[in-house]
Amino acid sequence: QVQLVESGGDLVQPGGSLRLSCAASGFTFSNYVLTWVRQAPGKGLEWVASISTAGSRADYSDSVKGRFTISRDNTKNTMTLQMTGLRPEDTAVYYCTNPQLERRGQGTQVTVSS
Repeated sequence: QVQLVESGGDLVQPGGSLRLSCAASGFTFSNYVLTWVRQAPGKGLEWVASISTAGSRADYSDSVKGRFTISRDNTKNTMTLQMTGLRPEDTAVYYCTNPQLERRGQGTQVTVSS
């Protein structure tokens, strides 16, 4: 059974940092590209970042490039999203996904507000 479990969301002030984690199980982790997506209140899903199977390539949306860093540990079946320079417009529920298997986790709430 494929499972993706996010954690690390919180309320943070503008300019602050957060580190999100995704723990995966039920599939051969190292075989799949993984992504982070987010959904802001009242809006659709927005792709944030993707990471290749070995972690050697990362791609980012223009809205987060230079502020967020995606990484993975294939020995621990985990993926992270390090977020810095957070802005109010980053407020959203963040999901880790396995696009090929069409699975995502339950999400973790990130709120950026003073």
